[in-house]
Amino acid sequence: MEIAAQVGLLLVSFALGAVFVRFDVGFSGAFRNWLGAGDGRALAACFAIPAVAALVILPVGAGAFGYGRAVAPINTSLIIGAALFGIGMQIANGCGSGCLVAAGQGSRRMLIALPFFCLGGVGGSLLLPLAETLPGLGVIDLVDSFGRWGALLATELLLLASALLVARGVRPDRRQLGAASLIGALAASWFLVAGQAWGITMGLTVIGAKSVQALGLDIAATDAWSVDWLRALLAGPITAMPSALSDIGVLIGAFAAAALLGKLRHRTKIGLPGAIGAMLGGLAMGVGARLSYGCNIGAFVSGAASGSLHGIIWFVAVLPGCAAGLKLRRFAGLG
Repeated sequence: MEIAAQVGLLLVSFALGAVFVRFDVGFSGAFRNWLGAGDGRALAACFAIPAVAALVILPVGAGAFGYGRAVAPINTSLIIGAALFGIGMQIANGCGSGCLVAAGQGSRRMLIALPFFCLGGVGGSLLLPLAETLPGLGVIDLVDSFGRWGALLATELLLLASALLVARGVRPDRRQLGAASLIGALAASWFLVAGQAWGITMGLTVIGAKSVQALGLDIAATDAWSVDWLRALLAGPITAMPSALSDIGVLIGAFAAAALLGKLRHRTKIGLPGAIGAMLGGLAMGVGARLSYGCNIGAFVSGAASGSLHGIIWFVAVLPGCAAGLKLRRFAGLG
């Protein structure tokens, strides 16, 4: 990436971290409120994120040279990975974006979960080639079926229908919708600057892989990392990878906003069960993210905003994992 693009990406990511803190946006809590208490307002509002982002990502990504959408297959690997991610999200008490944001706020739980998230991503990347041999439907890209404008209309209708189903007749408040729409607009800006759809977990995986390599393990020699673009990421600087650079920007933006708004969380104790839950949750999310091609951001938001049906399927597949994770939260020092 050129210096100007790197600076622009850092600024957008900084703003994303600040917005998440300012409006207390979080996917894990939204899933928990819906599955545990039947309150789908926050989760329904989250559908506004890909709906707004799709207005830019889908037509530009499908029609302009140099821009890439987040398109991935629907397969057994995605289903297993999303469910595993759902479990980890609940016992760690945060998802990919939530882990970065809360770590920026000083959360002890997330400062433990984050390195294990990176390590789990490395493990998941090594498992992915085998997982992809399992049965699947392949890529279902709405652009191939309807063209870019037809795909945009189909995507918006699908997201609206999904949000209405989740809301169960209750309307999200304006604050929730406004925050989600703002994040969607920033996700679209991220795409325009980076030339690809917003992702979080691949950046954490590469950071983990670089750390493992620094300890003397040759990740580049494995079959999973033998492709040229992955070897280039391992050999190049972190700042050359949009996802990794953005992760740093989100973390810094969250810290700055938390310090300004009095939302730092470094004094909250978690205890041994909480620390173990953070470690296991981080590992589960890291592995699950690689098997399912991303997290709530990279798979659901960016996938759906790209017109790839795997984004919606990921959302459905994560639900059983979240439900199982809810039952395990008390063992992780959570309510």
